[in-house]
Amino acid sequence: MLVDFNELPDHSRIWIYQANRSFTESELAELENSMVDFLEEWTAHGSDLHAGFEIKYKRFLIIGLDQTNASATGCSIDASVHFIQSLEKKYKVELLDRMNVSFKQGEYIAYKPLKDFKKLAKAKSVSANTIVFNNLVATKQEYIENWEVPASESWHSRFV
Repeated sequence: MLVDFNELPDHSRIWIYQANRSFTESELAELENSMVDFLEEWTAHGSDLHAGFEIKYKRFLIIGLDQTNASATGCSIDASVHFIQSLEKKYKVELLDRMNVSFKQGEYIAYKPLKDFKKLAKAKSVSANTIVFNNLVATKQEYIENWEVPASESWHSRFV
């Protein structure tokens, strides 16, 4: 069951998928429709899942799930991964590769392999103050408070 992302409780589970490029305006419109269609039908053992989504910076897909009434199960998580894989194929983007880092360079969102991010940190091209996206947050509250933070306040701190 699709719910407004903003109305999900703070303890809702969060999954963040970062794209290796920005989506175009027409892709975003299609993507929103696909997300709505998927979440309206998303279930766990026949129970509706109360889930919402938002798209940030034209490149991050954030799915939130209120697990109060029903939690995601292996099958429902598999369904969501297959859905995300279908988006990767349709739009020719990477969404599931967790070995990449996104961070701000001014108003631009940079997307680099982790090894390149480490090199940038060594070269002092990124610093403890560089805004990074911590896609490992697990709840909506963590997402709100700790997703877009200085590298010094994230797991990225070990590199800067």
